[in-house]
Amino acid sequence: MEKRIETPLTKEKVEELRAGDYIYLTGTIYTARDAAHKRMIEELSEGKKLPFDVEDQIVYYLGPTPNREGQVIGSAGPTTSSRMDKYAPTLLDKGLTGMIGKGKRNGDVINSMKKNTAVYFAAVGGAGALLSQCIKKSEVIAYDDLGTEAIRKLYVEDLPVITVIDCKGNNLYETAPQEYKILN
Repeated sequence: MEKRIETPLTKEKVEELRAGDYIYLTGTIYTARDAAHKRMIEELSEGKKLPFDVEDQIVYYLGPTPNREGQVIGSAGPTTSSRMDKYAPTLLDKGLTGMIGKGKRNGDVINSMKKNTAVYFAAVGGAGALLSQCIKKSEVIAYDDLGTEAIRKLYVEDLPVITVIDCKGNNLYETAPQEYKILN
């Protein structure tokens, strides 16, 4: 099913999503990759606050390429999500409700998504130049020293993603291959 969602991504909105839904996101989302996740978790363990309030927010696993003149951001394709798996449950416990990336997630992340009413979206890898056209504003808000892995606040319009794992644990990476076998 095709759906349009405006952020923030509340738990009520998450509960309406099903694995396989095509989503067009509009609103504020944040970027963070491995180095930023590692630093956020270290800072939390030191009693510091996160650089942004993750409650009802979406993190896009993204490290964009440098923007060319006249562009808001460079190529903005997703990075492999499993690299954030050891950090994701902590952020989900803090209220994060959405993640965007590519690839499978481990059981701890899926269980944490079910416990915390969160969702995992996939963006199409290799389509970073096209996805960047949906990004209307980009601002580094933390960890500027990490360069491309700095945390950014983005404003997106109709960013196309697919609900891969919903808050019930339904997982398109598991069900789609089975469906395909049945069809053939």
